[in-house]
Amino acid sequence: MEAEREVTKIGVDVGGTFTDLVLETTKDGASRVHVHKVSSTPEDQSKGVLRGIKEICQAAQVEPGDVKLVVHGTTIATNITLEHNGAEVGMLTTRGFRDILHIARHKRPHNFSMQFDVPWQSKPLIKRRNRIPISERILPPSGAVDTPLNEQEVREAAELFKKRGLTAVVVAFLFSFLNNQHERRAKEIIQEVLPDAYVCCSSEVVDVIREYERFSTTAMNAYVGPRTSRYLRNLERSLKEAGFNAALRIMQSNGGIGTTQTCSEKAVTILMSGPAGGVIAGRWAGGMSGVDNLITVDIGGTSADISTIPAGEIKIMNPRDTYVGDYPVLAPMIDLATIGAGGGSIAYLDEGGAFRVGPRSAGADPGPVCYAKGGKEPTVTDAQVVLGRLDADKLLGGDLKVDPDLARQAIDGKLARPMGLSVEEAALGIIRIVNNNMALAIRANSVARGFDPRDFALMPFGGAGPLHGVALARIVSANEVIVPPAPGITAAVGLLVTDMQYEFTRSVLAILNEADQKTLDNINVHAEKLEQLCRERLVADGVPPEEHRFVRIAECRYQGQGFELRAEMPGGPVTLENKDIVMENFHRQHKQDYGYAFEGSLVEVVTLRVIGVADVESLEWPRLGKANGTGIDSAYLFSRPTTFDDGQTLETPRYDRGKLLAGHEIPGPGIIIQHNSTTLVPPGCTARVLESGNMHVSV
Repeated sequence: MEAEREVTKIGVDVGGTFTDLVLETTKDGASRVHVHKVSSTPEDQSKGVLRGIKEICQAAQVEPGDVKLVVHGTTIATNITLEHNGAEVGMLTTRGFRDILHIARHKRPHNFSMQFDVPWQSKPLIKRRNRIPISERILPPSGAVDTPLNEQEVREAAELFKKRGLTAVVVAFLFSFLNNQHERRAKEIIQEVLPDAYVCCSSEVVDVIREYERFSTTAMNAYVGPRTSRYLRNLERSLKEAGFNAALRIMQSNGGIGTTQTCSEKAVTILMSGPAGGVIAGRWAGGMSGVDNLITVDIGGTSADISTIPAGEIKIMNPRDTYVGDYPVLAPMIDLATIGAGGGSIAYLDEGGAFRVGPRSAGADPGPVCYAKGGKEPTVTDAQVVLGRLDADKLLGGDLKVDPDLARQAIDGKLARPMGLSVEEAALGIIRIVNNNMALAIRANSVARGFDPRDFALMPFGGAGPLHGVALARIVSANEVIVPPAPGITAAVGLLVTDMQYEFTRSVLAILNEADQKTLDNINVHAEKLEQLCRERLVADGVPPEEHRFVRIAECRYQGQGFELRAEMPGGPVTLENKDIVMENFHRQHKQDYGYAFEGSLVEVVTLRVIGVADVESLEWPRLGKANGTGIDSAYLFSRPTTFDDGQTLETPRYDRGKLLAGHEIPGPGIIIQHNSTTLVPPGCTARVLESGNMHVSV
């Protein structure tokens, strides 16, 4: 019988400071897993990605040609948005609606501030001079043409864009979600004049009601699209030139993966690509311990990403909450909160003398002061080094050398002396402030959403996560801490346990309580069309029809409400007999989100959403051997003084996590070291190692 051929997959996640990688090779049912971490290259993320892939393949003794799949989580689109350095975009819109992007919803970001900034006005995605009105009009609710498209105006606008050297153009007409023929024709004309431009229509990007959000989402797609698509194409080409013929897939904001072509065309779908992988991996790691209720905290060098996973279900944000850099983006995103709190977060005294930490970060370059790469401002990592929680000779297994004296000098000069504190007191202040910042975000993502943290385990990961895990769990009253097997590269692991996924939407307004069979038939026809679009994408990706899975969602609201919530639909057609199921699902979701439901009120469907899924084979993490009564002496490294949150400085043993076995228990105080992360076990706590590789820490 012919031996099973080796299959190798790589997940690579780019963070602000480090690029994390995981490689899995399976053969004859057995799995080998390698992990790796390299410095990120902010000037061109692909350099760090390619270097990391080459190095992990070399370490695993895998030839480039043997890699079959590379799944990539990237912050390229997010960074463009936050740094405001996207493409200069041109826009064609319905005459009379040129200033929709400026007017927005007339909401003040800060109701009582006299100096507030309005980002969509001070930093518009599309300058007013590049927003050109076009004569055309589609009439609601039928989508009938009232004013034909003036093709000459479109052509003249395209010539003007060409003269101005614009590289991206959007077409966003008022009622295109009812009839997109004008948008499609305008796009054809633009592409005749500007064949190399990045052109997209609102009906292609987000085919739903609400003109401001639809226009903003389409504008964002064109703003980040040219650089994002160029980056993905360059990475794909660089991999091939290096001998990697693997399929390249990209992590999407909704927790699925897509092809480079799809993610290039709809760049808004990867705006939260980086953080999404961590949430997926958190659920996977929790499953290895049989724990469904989780709060994941991914703490890297620049930020902390926080998400609540109730009963093993990853939540998707409601449309009203999907903002990126203060711009509304109607793209499905995993429900998570991101704050500027990481190992590189800078501690400082503000102009009023208040002690603050973050959101500014030292990033990868120059990095924390202790890295000795030119940093001058103290960071959270510097505080951990001063407190003895990070050993100067053990970061990244000794690959990253740090200078504790530089960290002490920076904290002393910038914080301790100005505040009349000792260096240790100032360092503890840094840790307490950043922990409380993160705890506030955890409560906003759990308690404020109707979830009690006492019913949840807190899962910290990222390079810095396990150092903060117990402190955060105590502040928010989580019931325990679960540290996954490789915390520093957990987000990369998530890339190899996520499914291929595509979503398509269509606005269909209908009152379910009063819907007759004709109305329901209209809903079913549109749902079938959306399912067909998903099916075509999956087939184009080489997924056989028998592996397709579809989920139908009705985004509903009580009649008169401003925004809607997701309610799952029956798998087949909606009928007079089963439409109540949709309404019951909506009432349940409304009660979960708001604490109440109006079960006698009219329920209105606003948007249909169909999700096409192809399940992938999940990564198999190697099981640990059993301790069988043996002690932890073989994992002991050395002891050093360490200062804990209560101010005590204790002689604290260090243990090598790679030598711990299933059943081992590590009493606090203790520090557990591995190449990609460090876990702090305070006094009074105990860490317990499971066969899955997870480590449970009591709080």
